[in-house]
Parts: sequence; structure tokens; C-alpha cells
Amino acid sequence: MLMPILAEVTGNIHVGLAALGAAIGVGFIGAKASEAVGRNPGAATPILVQSILAIAFAEGIVFFAIFLATKAWPAVSAVAPAVGH
Repeated sequence: MLMPILAEVTGNIHVGLAALGAAIGVGFIGAKASEAVGRNPGAATPILVQSILAIAFAEGIVFFAIFLATKAWPAVSAVAPAVGH
């Protein structure tokens, strides 16, 4: 009975932490890109391209976390009734 609850809470926590990390990463990327363009306005296009790619990779971490949370839950819930009996 406790195992499904712990599995669900753990899945929610790791998705939340991944989203928090991605949000912090996107913030840092945006701040540093703005700083870089402020220092060298002529390099705005390459900086924009690199920052868009970095933001996409940072957001991809959240999608992996969501995928793992949704794929891990059915396996735990299938085992849980055997543990409870």
C-alpha cells in the first residue's frame, strides 16, 4: 500500500526538480546571452542561435523526466498489489 504512494510522490518530485533546474538554466542562458550581446552587438545572431539551442537542450531535460515518470509508474503499480497481499 505504501509503495504506490511513494512511487507517485517520487515521480512528481523528480519532474518538479527537473522543471526547476530547466527554468534556472533558461534564466542563466538568457541573462548571459543578453550580457554577451551588450558587450558585442555585432555577434548578436550567433549568440541568439547558440542560446536557442542551449534553451532547447535545457527544456529537453524536463521532457525526459516526464517520460520517465509516466513510464515508471505502471511498472510500480503492477507490482504493488502483490506487495500488499
